[in-house]
Amino acid sequence: MIPEWRKSSRSSSNAGNCIEVADNLPGRVLVRDTKDRDGGTLTFGPAAWRSFVDLAKTHG
Repeated sequence: MIPEWRKSSRSSSNAGNCIEVADNLPGRVLVRDTKDRDGGTLTFGPAAWRSFVDLAKTHG
């Protein structure tokens, strides 16, 4: 499968400092820097990604 990248919905107000996420792949979530798309990708399991997002929402 090919990753389907999407930008954070909050990316327009932070001077281009944002990430892209691909969560369409079975068993993994990919994350990359929008400004450096070829600079590497982080890989998370779906449960770890959900935990991170939940934590970011409560402390963001």
